[in-house]
Amino acid sequence: MTPLHVGVAGVSAEGAALCYRTLCTEGPAFFGPYAHPEVTLHTPSFAEHVACLERGDWAGVGALLLASARKLAAVGADFVICPDNTAHQALPFVEPSSPIPWLHIAEVVAAEAAAHGYRKLGLTGTRWLTESEVYPDKLAAHGIAWLRPDVAQRERLGRIIMDELVHGIRKPDSVAEIVAIVADLARRGCDAVVLGCTELPLVIDETLSPLPPLDSTRLLARAALRRAATHEAVRPAASR
Repeated sequence: MTPLHVGVAGVSAEGAALCYRTLCTEGPAFFGPYAHPEVTLHTPSFAEHVACLERGDWAGVGALLLASARKLAAVGADFVICPDNTAHQALPFVEPSSPIPWLHIAEVVAAEAAAHGYRKLGLTGTRWLTESEVYPDKLAAHGIAWLRPDVAQRERLGRIIMDELVHGIRKPDSVAEIVAIVADLARRGCDAVVLGCTELPLVIDETLSPLPPLDSTRLLARAALRRAATHEAVRPAASR
């Protein structure tokens, strides 16, 4: 059976690239030596996404994602993943009109957390993400609690992500600040941490994190590989 064609709606280059590499390098575990599903990546200018985020225009973010979905569907993609946690806040504007279904990053991470028996997750990511209900809504469905960093930590983490990580900049002092934020979440009772920015796994892993990290980027890519391999049922799209 031919694997499903994976569409990737990219936002930032670093996160999209990590997701793409994971699809290709971990594909052989599902499909055999050198093999992976057909993958198509579409990415509008990151500046368009950032402009929408800075003015709180979630419908605008949704329009960008929907445009990607339509282009991906036109070249044969069977479903879409978005390796950007923050952008998932706009999916309610996207899914009703999307020509192909989406695999939700927070649903994937919540399922992984439940499988490991984690009970309280720390949330990291951009300020837009950590202050949203993207993860709380999905975690609540699994009976999992969560904690957000405090306001100052959210602001600092957001600046590190937007001023450094999305540009491929990795400063040791900034990595140490991220580790300290995760350590604070551990002190506040979390038993794992969501790396809820798709660039965070590039600087934080099991060897550095004070809590077991849930790598949203790679978990999403692996879920897409499983779906592509098994033709797992997906929610029907509203139209074609």
